[in-house]
Amino acid sequence: MGVKGVRDNKAPRQKDGAAKGSRGRPGGYKPRSGRGSMPQGAAKAPVKADGSPAAIEAEIPGLGTRRLAVHLIQSVLWAGRPLDDALADTERRPHFHALEARDRAFAHAIAATVLRRRGSLEMVLAKFIEKPLPDAARIAHAILLAAAAQILVMGTPVHAAINLAVAQCQRERPASRYDKLANAVLRRVARDGPAMLAACDTVVLDTPGWLLASWKAAYGQATARAIAAASLAEAPLDLAVKDAGSAAEWADRLGGRLLAGGSIRLSGDHARVEDLPGFAEGAWWVQDQAAQLPARLLGDVAGLEVADLCAAPGGKTAELAARGAQVTAVDQSARRLERLTANVTRLGLHSRVTVVAADVAQWQPGRQFDAVLLDAPCTATGTIRRHPDILHLKRETDSARLAILQGRLLAAAAALVKPGGQLVYGVCSLEPEEGEGVVAAFLAEHPAFVRVPIVAEDLGGALASQWITAVGDLRTLPCHSVAVGSDSLPALTGMDGFYAARFARS
Repeated sequence: MGVKGVRDNKAPRQKDGAAKGSRGRPGGYKPRSGRGSMPQGAAKAPVKADGSPAAIEAEIPGLGTRRLAVHLIQSVLWAGRPLDDALADTERRPHFHALEARDRAFAHAIAATVLRRRGSLEMVLAKFIEKPLPDAARIAHAILLAAAAQILVMGTPVHAAINLAVAQCQRERPASRYDKLANAVLRRVARDGPAMLAACDTVVLDTPGWLLASWKAAYGQATARAIAAASLAEAPLDLAVKDAGSAAEWADRLGGRLLAGGSIRLSGDHARVEDLPGFAEGAWWVQDQAAQLPARLLGDVAGLEVADLCAAPGGKTAELAARGAQVTAVDQSARRLERLTANVTRLGLHSRVTVVAADVAQWQPGRQFDAVLLDAPCTATGTIRRHPDILHLKRETDSARLAILQGRLLAAAAALVKPGGQLVYGVCSLEPEEGEGVVAAFLAEHPAFVRVPIVAEDLGGALASQWITAVGDLRTLPCHSVAVGSDSLPALTGMDGFYAARFARS
């Protein structure tokens, strides 16, 4: 049950433009019970001619952060934009760009929490709203979602979440008629919402039905639920170390945990990435543990010429270059390649990397490579932990459509491999059509290539055996273990879902 927008144009108009319904509520939209008093300090403030707030940060601290969070929520849910793209675009909006980095980070956290827990939050809100909000009130809807997320999930003080939500309603012209509604509903959310959440199945509420069904068909019901639960948790920060031999030293210095395969996981209370020891000098880069594995499947690449296809943002390029390969990094997006170039420059690896902006399916360099790594475009359902917008932007038909493109790209990658060379295909998708299905079709159509089974030693030892399928492919799941426990340390779980297969050309 969710809060669905239904237009209602029959309510009479007041002089101030607000429609009144029963009990004096705007348009008849009222809380199911409890009128609620206006929070202290929530007096209305002037609005500019274009509808934007006037001097918000000077009036109420924290309101600009909530406005950014609501903008991001609307951008994903109703404009269909990726969350990261929406956040990047706000750099061009002065009232958002002026926010401090920590405020922008908190706004992103609010939006991400709403995207992860929208089903649960909608269920709670719907219990306290007698009549669904209209389409024209989407900003009020987003304000309620953001405030409910802060109250029920993020631990924000209740009075702050409610006061700022009401103040935002008053200052956002399309939401101004819903300030009293927001106040009353959110007070009920704070009082009764925690018990409601505790009693419901959040895995089912917060995971699209088609996606949960797909995982159940592929992995079984118990594993599908474990995948969903892990996917709905916020991802921790993993680091890949340039000098693998110093990983333990850097883990100790950064206060992190050494994972299977030599990556580092930081605790949730670390400083900004740019302020951590080792960032400025290029000792490490940010990359989920699962995403570090495909490049390692190529083994010893020192002195080899390797093509990294669909390479941006550059984690795999950095891994290959750090291990001594001469890497040609190819990606269609010039903007994303700028980020890759900045990364390898900071790491001091730029002399080993050649960057090419090209469509991989059409790229013809006129030569072949000792090894080729293709990280193909996919539904990215294995990365929901860090990209919760995927829950709302992807559709059931996307895997079949992308599998066609993935097959074309894999065939193009195969043509770039020297006789006797290696090819690795990978996707950060949990959907078998994009992984095992693409590989089966490729092997049937390319008899010159044979699968080279992966073994645990390729990936860092015994723990990695759980990541290997019966035929020898890599398949990590968000619920997999990443580090063993000890007397003083618990076992760790949680990684991106990744699939990869390794081939050799005869």
